[in-house]
Amino acid sequence: MLKNHPKGLRYIFFTEMWERVGFYTLMAVLVLYMDKVLGWSDSRKGDLYGIFLALCYFVPLLGGWLGDRVFGRRNTVRTGAALMALGYVGLALSSPGQVTSFYLGLLLVGVGTGIFKVNMAVLVGNLYVERPQHKDTAFNIFYMGVNIGAAVAPLLATFVSATFHSYNISFWICAAGLLLALIIFKVGSPHIAPADFKVGRGRPAPAPTNAAAGTGADSLRKEEGQRIATLITLFVIVIFFWVAFYQNWFALTLFAERSTRIFKFLRPETYQFFEPFFIILLTPVLLALFARLGRARREPPTPVKIFLGMVIMSVAMMIMVAASLGGGNRDVNIMSPLWLVGTYFFVTLAEILISPMGQSFVSKVAPPRLQGLLMGGWFAATAIGSYASGFMGKFYSRFAHHEYFILLTGLLAVAALLVLAFLKKLRRFAG
Repeated sequence: MLKNHPKGLRYIFFTEMWERVGFYTLMAVLVLYMDKVLGWSDSRKGDLYGIFLALCYFVPLLGGWLGDRVFGRRNTVRTGAALMALGYVGLALSSPGQVTSFYLGLLLVGVGTGIFKVNMAVLVGNLYVERPQHKDTAFNIFYMGVNIGAAVAPLLATFVSATFHSYNISFWICAAGLLLALIIFKVGSPHIAPADFKVGRGRPAPAPTNAAAGTGADSLRKEEGQRIATLITLFVIVIFFWVAFYQNWFALTLFAERSTRIFKFLRPETYQFFEPFFIILLTPVLLALFARLGRARREPPTPVKIFLGMVIMSVAMMIMVAASLGGGNRDVNIMSPLWLVGTYFFVTLAEILISPMGQSFVSKVAPPRLQGLLMGGWFAATAIGSYASGFMGKFYSRFAHHEYFILLTGLLAVAALLVLAFLKKLRRFAG
C-alpha cells in the first residue's frame, strides 16, 4: 500500500498511528471516567466534553500559523506531541480529590492535539505538490494510520478496565503512545523534510489549476478569494456532520453503558473499536472502487462523495432511532450489541467519504500561501461541530433517546441539502 508513495508518508503514517493510540484510548474512557469515577452529571460531562473537543479542533488555527510562519511543520509537530504526553501524565495522576490535574491534563492534550494534527495533514499534502492527482489516495492511506491507532486504543482500554479496573492506567498508556510517536517521527525526519517548507521558501507549489499562464495579479487575487469562499462554504456545511459524528464518544457511549448488554470483554469502551475497524476493512475496498471508476473516468468528485457521506450518516442516526424505540429509551441493559455495531458500520462509511476527502479537498483548493491556515479552518469547523455535540449531549437524559437521534437525523438532512445547493460552486476547484 505504501510502496509506491514517498518514504516520508510511511513515517507520517506510523507517527500518526501511535499518536492516535494515545488520543483514542483517552476518548474511549473519558466520558466513562467522568461518569463513574468523578461522578459528574450528564450536563457537566457534556460541557467539558464539548469544550475539550472544541479546543482540539480550534487550536489548529494557531497550529497552522505556527507551522506556516514560525517554527516549520516538524518542530510544531514535535511540540504538540510533547504537550500531549505531559497532558496524559496529568490525567493519569488525577482523581476525585485531584481534579486540577484532570483539567490541566485535558488542556495540554487539547492544545497539543490541535497544533500536532493540522501540521501532519499539511505535511501529507506537501509530499504531493508535484503529484496532486495522488492526494486523495495519500490522505486515505494517512487516514488508515489514524484508524489503526483508533482500533487498537479501545481494545487496550477494555483490557485494562476488565483486568485492573482502572481508567488511570489507560491514561499512562496514552502517554506511552505519544513517546513512540515522537521516536518514529525523529527517525523519519530526513524523509519528511522535503515536505517541511515555509511560505515563500523551499519548493514552490504549482500555480492554481484554473489560473492560465500570464494571468494578472488582479485575476489571481480574485481566484484566490473564490477558493477561500469555496472552502468556507464547505466548512460551514461539515459542522452538521461533526455534531452527529462526535456522538460516538458521548451519546453512543452512554447508550452502550445504560441500554446495551454488557459482557466482560464487550464493555462500553469496547464499541469504539468497531468504527476504526470498519475503516481499516472498508478503505481498501473503496479505494479500489474509486480507482476503477477513475480509470473509466466515472469517479465522483470530492463534493459528491461528501454529499453521499451526509446521506449515509443520516442512515446511521436512523438506526439509533429504531434502537431507542425498540427498548433503548428505558436505560436498561437489554439491547443487543448489534444495534451499535450496525450504527458504527454506517458511521464508518460516512466518515471515509467526508473526513479524508475533506482534508484532501482543502489541500487541493487552498491557495499555497494559506495552506496551513485553511487546513486549520477545516479543523475549526470540526471544533464548532464537536462543541455542539457536547452541548447536545447535555440533553441526552432529558429527551427520549429516539427524539435525540431524530434531531441529529434532521441536522444531517439539512447538511446534505446544503451540499446539493452549493454543489456547482464546490466542484469548481475540486480537480
